[in-house]
Amino acid sequence: MVADIAPPGRRRLHRAKGAVYPETVPVESVFDRLEPLLPRVSKPVQYVGGELNATLKDWDEASVRWALMYPDAYEVGLPNQGVMILYEILNELPDVLAERTYSVWPDLEALMREHGVPQFTVDNHRPVGAFDVLGVSFATELGYTNLLGALDLAGIPLHAADRTGEHPVVLAGGHAAFNPEPVADFVDAVVLGDGEEAVLEITEVIRDWKAEGQPGGREELLLRLTDSGVYVPRFYDVRYLPDGRIGEVVPNRDRAPYRVFKRTTTDLDEWPYPKKPLVPLAETVHERMSVEIFRGCTRGCRFCQAGMITRPVRERSIEGIGEMVQNGLEATGFEEVGLLSLSSADHSEIGDITKGLADRYEGTNTGLSLPSTRVDAFNVDLANELSRNGRRSGLTFAPEGGSERIRRVINKMVSEQDLISTVSMAYANGWRQVKLYFMCGLPTETDEDVLQIAAMAKEVIRAGRKAAGRNDIRCTISIGGFVPKPHTPFQWASQCDPDTVDQRLRKLRKTISADRRLGRSIGVRYHDGKPSLIEGLLSRGDRRIGRVIERVWREGGRFDGWNEYFSFDRWVECAQAELEPSGVDLDWFTTRERDPDEVLPWDHLDSGLDKEWLWTDWQDALDAREQDDCRWTPCFDCGVCPTMGTDIEVGPSGRTLLPITPA
Repeated sequence: MVADIAPPGRRRLHRAKGAVYPETVPVESVFDRLEPLLPRVSKPVQYVGGELNATLKDWDEASVRWALMYPDAYEVGLPNQGVMILYEILNELPDVLAERTYSVWPDLEALMREHGVPQFTVDNHRPVGAFDVLGVSFATELGYTNLLGALDLAGIPLHAADRTGEHPVVLAGGHAAFNPEPVADFVDAVVLGDGEEAVLEITEVIRDWKAEGQPGGREELLLRLTDSGVYVPRFYDVRYLPDGRIGEVVPNRDRAPYRVFKRTTTDLDEWPYPKKPLVPLAETVHERMSVEIFRGCTRGCRFCQAGMITRPVRERSIEGIGEMVQNGLEATGFEEVGLLSLSSADHSEIGDITKGLADRYEGTNTGLSLPSTRVDAFNVDLANELSRNGRRSGLTFAPEGGSERIRRVINKMVSEQDLISTVSMAYANGWRQVKLYFMCGLPTETDEDVLQIAAMAKEVIRAGRKAAGRNDIRCTISIGGFVPKPHTPFQWASQCDPDTVDQRLRKLRKTISADRRLGRSIGVRYHDGKPSLIEGLLSRGDRRIGRVIERVWREGGRFDGWNEYFSFDRWVECAQAELEPSGVDLDWFTTRERDPDEVLPWDHLDSGLDKEWLWTDWQDALDAREQDDCRWTPCFDCGVCPTMGTDIEVGPSGRTLLPITPA
């Protein structure tokens, strides 16, 4: 499979600041070999680098060198906040260098293999194989095959067991790394949770190990990372039972702990990153300057892995937000500010934040947006502040489930009356477009639950026409397939099969179309259930899934998160071929419901959530019982705060935004 990819070079000793560091030479740019290929590929500008606020540093002055990868296309990866934050934090250290790399599209990959061009960074076009660390941020499991492509192009052995001191440490992080077992064969180490402090500690470990002359080789380096709370899969053995379930996961090194705990960054004001966000040269999925206004969520939506694994809530102060917005706009020239979080309108001072920013930038071209807003946290005053500068785009809400019953099951405490009242206010105040997001295939779901989506959408149109006094309003419903995720109450649930999902969605579309008077104002967007099933395989799989991932990649799997490249048949065929000898199959990992005493592949990886509490919440879901938000009620003992040594950090502070006048 590997073409003639040039190796990163031989090792020599490099002296800096009194220490001796092994260095890879030569490490010249590969751009002279890459440039002639660019006119032959689509969107060549995404590979040239040179973005505003990119950091270029001298290779020879660095003692530790990071290549940070988002395993997707540039247009998706560049706006990623996680990579951008780590990129800036690492480059602030005088003796550390960090550069970025993204997945290359298949057209360029073929040319790189033909001409021997290795995986490169976009900053200085250095070969990824020459760095000390390849840090990969997984937002979705469907990026796993792209990791293998990058490793192969870089000349890095696919399997961690085959790597030597000549190769980078392949370090995984991100939400999809909270169950890294499917890629355990391919990664050297994993960071669970927040990365700001973790990357600094890892850098220190590598710096010291190199300065000491690399004692004990790669094995000792990985053991030192284990001492720092990093998960190293090779230091754990998995024993399987005759029926295919996991018997136990146990360390095979004395220094490896039985449980690895997630990292939690507290006091976000101490980490005001990114200070100078990157400004892309090519079009990207988000054309805005973003500020994370708080991290974590305690709403308790049972399907939401992000909300569960990022607990507790930690708010950024109103002053900190204002300063980040001001500095970011000055550094980028963006005309839109996105106030990011899992549910941005839940910030305890969101009204003061939006009014303060709207006052500050009134009369300018600067617009504000809340990409994530709950129905029960929205109000027209808030929306009017966001659109004060004349930008009034559509509003998006996520009821998630069509019926009141299914919303109780998933703990999405939004009534239909709440939704109708909210959209009626929006239509009455000049909005013409509302988008509603739902899921299909939820636990205990019936056809009727899904058909209630049609009833809700029609009622939205009726109420909107009445409130607006006109008929030219629209409601778009967008529907995704539900995927059970680790570290959530639904981690035990059976996943709905694609045929059932697709059948329900066809019935829904037919029901909407049946009423032409209302149906013509309702748009429907949905994906078939097949990609969701593969995502389910990867999200709850164990180490046996690694063989499936590798086979899919060897048979051409790339960019599985993109419809034009995803092949369900390829995944099914590879899963059958690789899993059958183990006595398990695709359905065993996806549509099978788990027992309470089953050892789950991620049980030795601690997100802080008590497993018994998750099981109890799963039983509450089956009984359609709701759970309150612990920000405003007494603790309901999920386990995070005492386990992580953290606490909920919320306002209100009573302070206002500093009146800074924009330049």
